[in-house]
Amino acid sequence: MSLHSVEKIGGTSMSNYDAVRDSIIFAQANADTLYQRVFVVSAYGGMTNQLLEDKKDGSPGVYAYFAGAFRDNSWAEALDRVRKSMFDKNAALFSDPAALKAANSFIGERLDNAQQVLEDLQSLCRHGHFSVEDHLATVREMLASVGEAHSAWNTAHLLQADGVNACFVDLTGWKSLEHISLDERIVKAFADIDLSKQMPIVTGYAHSEDGLITSFDRGYSEMTFSRLAVLTNAREAIIHKEFHLSSADPGLVGEENAVPIGRTNYDVADQLANLGMEAIHPKAAKGLRQNGIPLRVKNTFEPEHTGTLITSDYVSDTACVEIIAGCPGVYALELFDQDMAGKVADYDMEILKTLQRFKAHNVAKDINANTVTNYLSTNLKTVKRVKKVLQEKFPEAEIREQKVAIVSAIGSDMQVPGILAKTVGALSQHNISVLAIHQSMRQVDMQFVVNEEDYEMAIKSLHEGLVEPHDHGRAICLAS
Repeated sequence: MSLHSVEKIGGTSMSNYDAVRDSIIFAQANADTLYQRVFVVSAYGGMTNQLLEDKKDGSPGVYAYFAGAFRDNSWAEALDRVRKSMFDKNAALFSDPAALKAANSFIGERLDNAQQVLEDLQSLCRHGHFSVEDHLATVREMLASVGEAHSAWNTAHLLQADGVNACFVDLTGWKSLEHISLDERIVKAFADIDLSKQMPIVTGYAHSEDGLITSFDRGYSEMTFSRLAVLTNAREAIIHKEFHLSSADPGLVGEENAVPIGRTNYDVADQLANLGMEAIHPKAAKGLRQNGIPLRVKNTFEPEHTGTLITSDYVSDTACVEIIAGCPGVYALELFDQDMAGKVADYDMEILKTLQRFKAHNVAKDINANTVTNYLSTNLKTVKRVKKVLQEKFPEAEIREQKVAIVSAIGSDMQVPGILAKTVGALSQHNISVLAIHQSMRQVDMQFVVNEEDYEMAIKSLHEGLVEPHDHGRAICLAS
């Protein structure tokens, strides 16, 4: 059996080096050794937003400026802001002048290289024979890699100064002439590393011939983490976040009412990911699940807490709702066409193609004889673009959008008669109108579409009625 764990540290946690060192590296060391641990690190909080675009509101970063208006220099100004942010971060981390100079030199060279590439590409694509669109995926990959290289290099060198035999493992393929698979890159990088004596600090971005971001977008660091755990046959995979995986958002239901989840399964993790509350990207979870590697989600700032253990086979002892989660700011895009009857599949296929084209995340969907409604977690600009294309494809259709919210009751076992009525009852007690309901035969979650203004109250009411701790902290059981 393998002795080592593979652990991922999120961007918010990475931004606090003292917490990473004291609460993760030292406080959670194995009983007999500091080593046998591999760390995959994200970029510092907010840095990837500056390099690409803001994950929440879509505000442009370097990539978005270059893609949207590569002929002007707005992208170069954005890159200057990234440089300042990275140098400011370095200044806050390295008190020794020589160490600070080395840190700035490392990331400065990456930024200089990136700027030169973008300038060359800008010049090339001003000629009619070359299209910038042909290169945007590569540009996105290159820019994303800079953030993880920055945080990983810094962390490895800071830990070395603190007495840890840490080593920087660069999977970004920077200046590499090889185009190899993700698995090959990982195996090659770890061929000469002795986990009993070294602590690898690994870039969350890894260059591969298929393009990690092209395949997984902003979930790329979790894919690196997952494949590393699988390929090295890790004992356990661990994700360090700035919060517990809890029965609901403590900010909504109160910290005194939210209960950290001790155990759950990968099915539940997938439902959370669908709502944008990722414990782990579903495609990353797949490799761990298939190889029987347990996943633990821990709170960086509570190292003594065992966190949430996620396995394939876990089922709660009694049928219960374990988690209340949700997704506010969802757009319900409804397409009605009298001609749809008998041809729903044709309409649905065209709608899905359009959603994929604009990368609009589909949280849920309703279909009846003449109407298809998709619930999209995206921005209004994207919804308008989707709507325009669909109106051109289906000129006779009536298409409308409405801003709503989705709340979901989730559990590893919710196969209890009357659960739907009990859940709807919890909402009706607070006069919350249910606009749509979704429940699959797998019965691991129920989704309720509500008016956006009812989102917070819906979360609170479901948590209060179905999950809040009774009997010394145990979640209320629906079978009782």
